Amino acid sequence: MSVAASSRYGPRATIATLAILLVVVAVVSLGVGRYDIPFLRVVEILWSPISPPAVPVTATEANVVFTVRMPRILLALLAGAGLAVSGATLQGVFRNPLVGPQVMGVSSGAAFGGTLAILLSFSRYGLLGSAFIFGLSALVIVYGLNGIVARRNILALVLAGVVVSGFFGALVSLVQYLADTEDKLPAMVFWLLGSFATANWEKFWLIAGPVVVGSLLLLGLRWRINLLSIGDEDARALGVNVEPLRWLILVLVSCIVAAQVAVSGIIGWVGLVVPHMARMLVGPDHRVMMPASLLIGALYLLIIDTIARTATSSEIPLGILTALIGTPVFALVLRQTQRGARGF
Repeated sequence: MSVAASSRYGPRATIATLAILLVVVAVVSLGVGRYDIPFLRVVEILWSPISPPAVPVTATEANVVFTVRMPRILLALLAGAGLAVSGATLQGVFRNPLVGPQVMGVSSGAAFGGTLAILLSFSRYGLLGSAFIFGLSALVIVYGLNGIVARRNILALVLAGVVVSGFFGALVSLVQYLADTEDKLPAMVFWLLGSFATANWEKFWLIAGPVVVGSLLLLGLRWRINLLSIGDEDARALGVNVEPLRWLILVLVSCIVAAQVAVSGIIGWVGLVVPHMARMLVGPDHRVMMPASLLIGALYLLIIDTIARTATSSEIPLGILTALIGTPVFALVLRQTQRGARGF
C-alpha cells in the first residue's frame, strides 16, 4: 500500500482540506504578534469593508491587519507557493527527487544578481531583473553541463548543481568583499538571510505578477510535466516537443525564484522538502501533486514566518529557520517515502 493511500478520501479531498487549512492559518496569523487580536475579531476586521461589525474597528486594528501583517502574510504565501511549485516542477522535469531551486543553482545565481544590484544601487525592478538573468543563467549552465558531461545522468545533474551553486556563492562573497561596510554590506547580509520584515504592498505587487503568472502556467503544463517525468523518448512518442517545453519551464521557474529572491532573499529547503510531502499525501501524479505542493508550500512558509516573527523579541531570519526545520522534516519525509511511496 502506498503512502498516498493515507489520503482517505482521495487527492481532491486532500487538496480541498489543505486549502481550508491554509485560509484558517492565514487568519490566525493575522491576529498573532506583539499586538494580539482574537481570531473572531480578525474575521470581523476583514469583513468590515463589506459589513461594519457591532464594535467599530479601531484605527490601530485596521493598521495592524491591513497595513502591517496582511502584505507580509500574502508575501509568505506567494513565496512558499512559488518555491514549492518550482521544486515540484524541476524534480519532474529532471526526473530527480533531489533537485530544487537551491540545489540547481537558481537561488545562488539569483542571489548573486541581487547582491550585484545592491552594490550598483539598482532599483527594486533592476534587482528583480538582475536576479532573473543570473538565476536563469545558473540553471542553463547546470543543464548544459549535465548534457555535455553525462547526458543527463541523475548524479551528474546534482553534482553540476552543487558546482554552479558554489561558483555563484563565491561571486556573492566577492561582491560582499567589495561592498561598503557601512551601508551596502549590512543590507546584503540581511537580505541574503531571508526575511519578510520589510514587507509592504509595493513588494507584494512586485512579486505577485511573476509568481502568480509563472505558477499558473506551470500548473497548466502539469500533464506535460507528467510525460517529461517518464523520459524524453516516451514524451516525444506521445507528441511532446521536449526541448522547447523544457526551456519554457526553466524560464518560468527562474522568473518565480528571481521574484522571490528579489523581495525576501534566499529561502532554502521549501522547493526541496514540500514536493516530497505532497507526494506522500496525493501520490506522484503531477496533475494533483503540483496543486498540493502549491498549497503545502504556502502553508509551510506561512507557519515558519509566523514563528520567525513571534518566537523571540528580535525576528529570526527565515533562511535559518527553514534550514533548521527543513533538515529533520526532509529526513522524516525520506524515511516515510522509502517505506511505501511510489513514483520517485
